[in-house]
Amino acid sequence: MVKVALISDLHFDVNKQPVADVLAQQAAYLRQQNVGVYLIAGDITNHFDASLAYVTAMQHDLAPAKVRFIAGNHDMLHDVTYAALESPLAPTYLHAGYLDVAGTDWRIIGNNGWYDYQFADNLKGRNFLAWKRAFWIDGSISQPSSDQERMDHVLAVVEAQLQAAQIAKKRVLFMTHFVPRRDYIRYTDDDRFWNMANAMMGSPRLGDLLARYQVEIVQFGHVHRHFAPQQFGPTWYYNQTLGYHNRRINEWRGTNFMAEWRERLRIIDLK
Repeated sequence: MVKVALISDLHFDVNKQPVADVLAQQAAYLRQQNVGVYLIAGDITNHFDASLAYVTAMQHDLAPAKVRFIAGNHDMLHDVTYAALESPLAPTYLHAGYLDVAGTDWRIIGNNGWYDYQFADNLKGRNFLAWKRAFWIDGSISQPSSDQERMDHVLAVVEAQLQAAQIAKKRVLFMTHFVPRRDYIRYTDDDRFWNMANAMMGSPRLGDLLARYQVEIVQFGHVHRHFAPQQFGPTWYYNQTLGYHNRRINEWRGTNFMAEWRERLRIIDLK
């Protein structure tokens, strides 16, 4: 049995946290809990280099336990290109890669994910791309294709990963950043901004693909609401986002980063 810790959306810079101090406390807690794998489903900081530095330091402090991460949209804002994101940038970067958990028949598969506007299909005739460029933080992220084409590529890569796991007779824990199921999308009559923002939340096509391959565990982030683990068919879904705490937005239940991190951290057993 291996203990796996799940978290996402740490947002160290937005939350104005001294990374070195917090890292030491987190590593000590994870060692105390005998965690063998620590998985971070994106949005560590707004700079890829800083996110990678955090994960690299955490891997050093936690070894021989494994630390793996994928990039969320915030990690993609600075210091990295689309081509680099699609490459094996570091041993800790799990996008389009996998980690076989020693002593088990589990394989952890990672993919950053993306979106295709389908979660906003309740809105007809809207120019989501123009809205994204004007109002959404992702407007500054450069890519060589449309959002729909980028999502098509994600699905092709993920399906190849799932097929390989099936051939290897592995049970799968899949980690992504963006939302894979409509069940996690909030539709409202009184907030036009978030109805448009739903276009950038993820894609139901990913959830359909994961269901087709009967993936057992899915970890995702991006949406900063506190969801309990939920089972859909054979699949358990975990959203362990930490989210924002500042003068303008407070998504925490407390005021202390480490207390909130321990509250949001989910440790599961892979047997």
